[in-house]
Amino acid sequence: MNRKRLIPVLLVAGLIVAGIATRGFGLIPAANGPLSLYGNVDIREVDLGFRVGGRIAQMPVEEGTSVRKGTLLAQLDQASIDSAVAQADAQVAQAKAELLKLEHGSRVQDIAQAQARLAAAQAAAADAERDYARRKPLVEPGAISRDIWDATVATRDRAQAQLAEAQAALSLVRTGPRVEDIEAGRAALKAAQAARASIGTDLGDTRLLASVDGTVVTRAREPGAIVGPGETVFTLAIDKPLRVRAYVAEGQLSRVAPGMKVTVTADGNPKRYTGTIGYISPRAEFTPKTVETSDLRTDLVYRLRIIVEDPDGKLRQGQPVTVQIADPAPAAR
Repeated sequence: MNRKRLIPVLLVAGLIVAGIATRGFGLIPAANGPLSLYGNVDIREVDLGFRVGGRIAQMPVEEGTSVRKGTLLAQLDQASIDSAVAQADAQVAQAKAELLKLEHGSRVQDIAQAQARLAAAQAAAADAERDYARRKPLVEPGAISRDIWDATVATRDRAQAQLAEAQAALSLVRTGPRVEDIEAGRAALKAAQAARASIGTDLGDTRLLASVDGTVVTRAREPGAIVGPGETVFTLAIDKPLRVRAYVAEGQLSRVAPGMKVTVTADGNPKRYTGTIGYISPRAEFTPKTVETSDLRTDLVYRLRIIVEDPDGKLRQGQPVTVQIADPAPAAR
């Protein structure tokens, strides 16, 4: 065999050896050994708005600001709420006073006043009864007129009615309020307190606070704007926990399991992030267009959720990443 024929043979043999050594130049996935997956950093955002409507008085944070949970993001004008709070406080105070009056019962002065009225009614009734007894024998002989007698009878009857009224009033004062009245007073106080609590909640809701640690990605309104309940004012990107959404091919599914440690890398970022597989979808889906793998697009894949344990500001939401599993389970044969 001459040298011209030998060179092509050697080239083919070299390609075969290189292909075997590199498992098809990386195109044939290894049955065992490290496993590389592809995906993106999850986009996790929360829209924040006021529960009550009003005019925005201040907004101390700008887009791009990193905030902690509980940070004041915006404040509504409180003038109208403050007036409602004052009115509710006055109603609670009035209800408390009414209930205390019922629970304490009649004062000594009230009882003394009722006794004095009863004594006056008794005296008036006694006078009327004496006039009635004195004039009764004079009616038949005609010593007094029929009109005077009729007036005497009416005065006696009226005095007796007033006496009965004074006796009942004294009895009521001595007995005190009914149990039903006291319960009604307690119910009225509870209603006033509930109304005050509701106003207090509205007052607290004039302050818009960050619900989670995150970064302000959208400031949808500006100070002075009138906003309605639930209208989005800020959008926060949730920084922690940072999650990666990756996909594993159906043929490699048996090699991964929750709890496995992984390494996450991104283009242009030299840092290697540590993560843990936290969730594997029980349902297969077609490979998303945003995922680049060495398999065909029509292959079925399963979604993984990976929790990044040491995130920083360089790993951005939505960013494509590579997930490397150094020690996956052996492939099923």
